[in-house]
Amino acid sequence: MWRPREASYDAFVEHLGATPLFPTYLPWPMSPGWRVTDFAAVGTVGDGRAAMTCVSGTSALDGPVDVLVVHEEPGTGLGARIAGTTADDPGVELGEGPATVRVRIDSQSVPLWPVSTSASTGEWDRSVVAGEAHGRWLWLVLRPASAMLLLRDEWILRDVSGLGPPLVELPFGGPAPAW
Repeated sequence: MWRPREASYDAFVEHLGATPLFPTYLPWPMSPGWRVTDFAAVGTVGDGRAAMTCVSGTSALDGPVDVLVVHEEPGTGLGARIAGTTADDPGVELGEGPATVRVRIDSQSVPLWPVSTSASTGEWDRSVVAGEAHGRWLWLVLRPASAMLLLRDEWILRDVSGLGPPLVELPFGGPAPAW
């Protein structure tokens, strides 16, 4: 696993260069005042198995908010580690009943279901949803838990690995969330 000491444009370029064939998703467009505060990759150079990004900002109802997006090959476990679950993958209950929220990736609407963190020994103030996107697990971890209400409108996630020059304008920095 590779994770920079601090979130910066140069470190993000290094992250994207190490995992050129693996998508790195960010909410797009980013809301004013939000910034990229953390990112990580799992795999070998040139062959990623997982990518994580975290954007942080504020909402009128929740105050400070962290939104972590993980996209990973099944069995990798990065999403579970960040979510604080005990299994490597989201769980067998995924897909039962209607989806809690949906996000958009390209032209695809991706359904996401809640993932239980009740067996976690860590902090509890978070919401976790997961689903499948392009044959891989997609996890969203939101802190605080009430920030789940931000997803009432379908969010757009964009693979920024091939974005190029617009990445220069992304704001980076701030404290990385604990996980």
